Amino acid sequence: MPTLDAPEERLRKFKYRGKDASMRRQQRMAVSLELRKAKKDEQALKRRNITNFSPDPASGQLTKGVSLTLQEIINGVNASDPDLCFQATQEARKMLSQERNPPLKLIVEAGLIPRLVEFLKLSPQPCLQFEAAWALTNIASGTSEQTQAVVEGGAIPPLVELLSSPHMTVCEQAVWALGNIAGDGPEFRDLVISSNAIPHLLALVSSTIPITFMRNITWTLSNLCRNKNPYPSVKAVKQILPVLSHLLQHQDSEVLSDTCWALSYLTDGSNERISQVVNMGVLPRLVQLMTSSELNVLTPSLRTVGNIVTGMDHQTQVAIDAGMLNVLPQLLMHPKSSIQKEAAWALSNVAAGPHQHIQRLIACGMLPPLVALLKNGEFKVQKEAVWTVANFTTGGTIDQLIQLVHAGVLEPLVNLLTIQDTKIVIIILDVISFILQAAEKLSEKENLCLLIEEMGGIDKIEALQLHENPQVALTALNIIENHFSEGEESGTVLPALDQDHEFLNRLTKQYQDPTSPKPRSKP
Repeated sequence: MPTLDAPEERLRKFKYRGKDASMRRQQRMAVSLELRKAKKDEQALKRRNITNFSPDPASGQLTKGVSLTLQEIINGVNASDPDLCFQATQEARKMLSQERNPPLKLIVEAGLIPRLVEFLKLSPQPCLQFEAAWALTNIASGTSEQTQAVVEGGAIPPLVELLSSPHMTVCEQAVWALGNIAGDGPEFRDLVISSNAIPHLLALVSSTIPITFMRNITWTLSNLCRNKNPYPSVKAVKQILPVLSHLLQHQDSEVLSDTCWALSYLTDGSNERISQVVNMGVLPRLVQLMTSSELNVLTPSLRTVGNIVTGMDHQTQVAIDAGMLNVLPQLLMHPKSSIQKEAAWALSNVAAGPHQHIQRLIACGMLPPLVALLKNGEFKVQKEAVWTVANFTTGGTIDQLIQLVHAGVLEPLVNLLTIQDTKIVIIILDVISFILQAAEKLSEKENLCLLIEEMGGIDKIEALQLHENPQVALTALNIIENHFSEGEESGTVLPALDQDHEFLNRLTKQYQDPTSPKPRSKP
């Protein structure tokens, strides 16, 4: 999996400024950030039902436990006696519901899935339908191969039919099973969607259903929004979005969490997909949820807003108008470094916009916490903060650069020149060089050079001339020869400071992976 350190991957996650409008803003790549682990803790792909008893959907009574061997279960499931079928299916479900080491593989290899699927169709026997749906839910919570066995056994159509069951427990278990199937990946997700599951799921959303049922529906809907390559169809997204917008007003934290995760998946894509979400008017509520004290709500709401500001300038403006910059300073100082990192990433994309966005960033008091992160944050957070400064430097006016320097950004940048991450070192050197050129335009370079010298910056930059990485060494050499040597006449001539601030943009272009897809054009 690509890592955070790979510059070509990094640059796909950020928007930045330059002469070519198509290079101004890049979309985040979900798989390449630590924030998006394939198996993230915040939201499970699949869930297994490990409840210890089975309610009778018809009577509400608890069923008696009878212990059977695997062979007895196989015989019972394949029997013609309905009572034996029920008893054996329930025993299979209990085995699959063990908290530790459930025998999913054994049940699959025993060939029980086709028979369990047949039981789903027996509407006169809701108890058997329920037990079969529960067993299939837990099998589908396993490996992709086990989920595939459930799908190939023909489970999706009868599970979708059960979404209309008059028995709520049967219906809820079908929702759960479909959520596990959809969570396996885009192929099975699209099979669930093409089986017309979405209208049936949406019809279940009601204020009168139990909260556990509502949570299951929301989680299943989020799995139908999940995964790329391909994304869910535009039609499916249009069906789901109004209900997600409605669920965003819910008071339950689990419902809110899964709703926000769903929106985060839908905004992790093209500008057109971002527009679909933004046009629903959800940003004010998302920004409100960014103030939540509950991490399971804060994390996906911040992620969604962060995804939105990777879009076009007017999409970022909607997020700014919704108040995101009023909330970010507190999040930059959040006790959890993962939130600091996510907030700094979102801020870096605002800083990559026009100077009007940068001015709002300054006005909302973003510079002091940003400098604090550069000084004292964990390294993974410091890297995000460095990218924020780099984007700020490329897009800001001279007056805004002066405010950045006055905020104290240079000292922590100089101190970070000793880190091992050569890509970040190059970016810091280029930011320093860029600021020096700006100071020269204002006839303030001498004072800035003295300030950098007092910070120990000259010694650090001189030492980098001997760095094993030729790009680091050359960049350090250019800074010394152009700004700190007595004559300041030798050395490679650095690019002039022009209105498009192309200096740092050259850096991003030279890092672009020639095999990577071209960025989208910005309308």
